[in-house]
Amino acid sequence: MNIATNFIVWNAHVMKTRPEISNESGSFTSGDEVMLGVLTAIERDSHTSQRTISRELGVALGLANAYLKRSVRKGLIKIKQVPRRRYAYYLTPRGFAEKTRLAGQYFASSFHFFRRAREQMSDLMGECVSKGWNRIVFAGVSELAEVGTLCAYDHPIKLVTIVDPARAGQKFFGLPVKSALSECGAFDAVIVTDLAAAQATYQKIKKELPADRVLAPALLRLNRVKQSDREPAAQDSK
Repeated sequence: MNIATNFIVWNAHVMKTRPEISNESGSFTSGDEVMLGVLTAIERDSHTSQRTISRELGVALGLANAYLKRSVRKGLIKIKQVPRRRYAYYLTPRGFAEKTRLAGQYFASSFHFFRRAREQMSDLMGECVSKGWNRIVFAGVSELAEVGTLCAYDHPIKLVTIVDPARAGQKFFGLPVKSALSECGAFDAVIVTDLAAAQATYQKIKKELPADRVLAPALLRLNRVKQSDREPAAQDSK
């Protein structure tokens, strides 16, 4: 898998976990992401299979099949039957043009996410420093946590660890990954970096720490208000 394909698969993960992050401007949708992945896979290997495409993009086999059929209807690919009841897929000139167009939008949206993530993570770390919170824990192994580790070099803070039960026992950019906050030792604040289940992670950590010690970048769009706080007080029937 080449660099461009690796980058497409990387961003597919971000789009699946939090589609609104990459698509805030409305210029690149998750559907565009799948279409670009399909066209890229076919350009790389005309004898690829639907199963291989679905596995590489991390989508259901039926969805990969639907996008292949859509590509045929739009004149983006041609199908040719080859021996042993298999098929070969080829990009048409229109298909090449569409892939180029989608790739341009794709890279623009990806870099937009990185730029926003870097700015917001850096701002949160600056806020921590201003409050004397110098020992920080990330909650969630993700691309956002990766950006955060880079931002940490610009601030006088120490990244203690990352909490992520699914990756516990591993290392992430040199940081130990723990399964729970109770295993992290001394720390001052937590920054939520989970892209797959940010709201659930935030709610869980907030039960263990004061709310002001649980921070998160705005791009996660967390709801910080409890359901009970939104419900109006019961009216007196008398």
